[in-house]
Amino acid sequence: MARFSGEIGFLRTLETDPENHPGVMKEVPVEKTYYGDVLSHSRRWDQNGNFNDNLAISNRISIVADAFAKQNLGAMRYVRYLGGTWKITSAEIQYPRIILTLGGQYHEPEKD
Repeated sequence: MARFSGEIGFLRTLETDPENHPGVMKEVPVEKTYYGDVLSHSRRWDQNGNFNDNLAISNRISIVADAFAKQNLGAMRYVRYLGGTWKITSAEIQYPRIILTLGGQYHEPEKD
């Protein structure tokens, strides 16, 4: 079984300027480093009608969960792994671990 070490991205919703513009919210990425195991490793090419097909992986990664990961499970969005940024398509809690299933490439929102 391969080992995993990488960043997991969480999207936190924060108020941009509570003093001057109350109620205006913005999603801010927060990255944390986690360790664990790669449970399965596979890839596929999704045909989308464009000239080039999209690469998607179906890896399952088991990480050791800390309090932050457990409290912000719904905010988990992506994993930096194998030189790319991949969407988290599902998360399964098996305390003290969280098993993440990865999918297609994650496209980060454009910065203001």
